[in-house]
Amino acid sequence: MALMRKLRWVPLGALLLGAAEFVALWAVAQLVGLPVAVIGLIALSLLGGLLVRQQGLRGWRKLRTATNSGNPAGDEVLLSVTGLFAALLLMIPGYLTGLLGLLILIPPVRRLVRDRLRRATERRVSSNVAGDLFGPRKVRVTTKHPPKSQTSEDVIEGEIVD
Repeated sequence: MALMRKLRWVPLGALLLGAAEFVALWAVAQLVGLPVAVIGLIALSLLGGLLVRQQGLRGWRKLRTATNSGNPAGDEVLLSVTGLFAALLLMIPGYLTGLLGLLILIPPVRRLVRDRLRRATERRVSSNVAGDLFGPRKVRVTTKHPPKSQTSEDVIEGEIVD
């Protein structure tokens, strides 16, 4: 039921995105002419199609390499998923989605998106699954020793670093 409440805005979002893409196409056509604007859309879509294949194969190879070596594959998979998402945005005919796709392909932006996806994934899965996907979390630990009059065990306070 909660999913349905979230999905009720999808048609409105698609409508608004379509209107914004039309306005962007119209603005680009005013600057460079309609034939060049349409050729630019086709070029972005073709680039997206090429990148979908490349990013998919690259992600599959990285996943296999990580699992064969016994290392957690989560970060590599999320980086590939981010590249695949950027390529899919490029495939959608439109200058706004194409610009967003190109922006996500820039390495620092791509890592930022990957890190946000990682945090979202870690919040939604159990800590055991998150550990299997991404490896152990880095934690900074400090100990506080109780006064000598107390006989309780040491108190350990921690702060998650990543």
